[in-house]
Amino acid sequence: MPKNTQKKKSEAESPRRSFLNIIWIVLGGVVLAEFVAVAFAFLRPHKSKAGGENADSIITAGAVERFRPNSVTAFVRGKFYLARLENGGFLALSRTCTHLGCTVPWVEKEMKFACPCHGSAFDITGSVIDAPAPRALNIYPISIENNIIKVDIRQPKKRSTFRAEQVVYPKKKA
Repeated sequence: MPKNTQKKKSEAESPRRSFLNIIWIVLGGVVLAEFVAVAFAFLRPHKSKAGGENADSIITAGAVERFRPNSVTAFVRGKFYLARLENGGFLALSRTCTHLGCTVPWVEKEMKFACPCHGSAFDITGSVIDAPAPRALNIYPISIENNIIKVDIRQPKKRSTFRAEQVVYPKKKA
């Protein structure tokens, strides 16, 4: 009789084993599908939001009169500083240090941008005054229409040093 009981036992275990095998196959398929989906999402090229023409890419800074000469105003939304130079010209400077990408705050008492990460310093024009930053702060294009300053934040312009032609001046009233 031991053979009969063994036969009945193995017949009872067989459906259980096949059920567990099916579960393992299904779970393995789910894991494989997730892996393929993650790999596909990683390898697929992403479209840049800043590349298109949208309303968020042009920041209206305000009227020219709002900014006093030799001052810097931070724009959190656009992640830039608007510097009005002593001669009345404007520069839109990136807040990102050109050394390792830390955010550089404006220190008004010392009249400079001071990087808290590695000690780089920049003057009001964004030029390097203390290394290790390799070049001047990036700038954004500015347009002044009807005495209103607008900054295009789609693509910052890399520059090695400050040049006078980078400054944008308001048009003289006739």
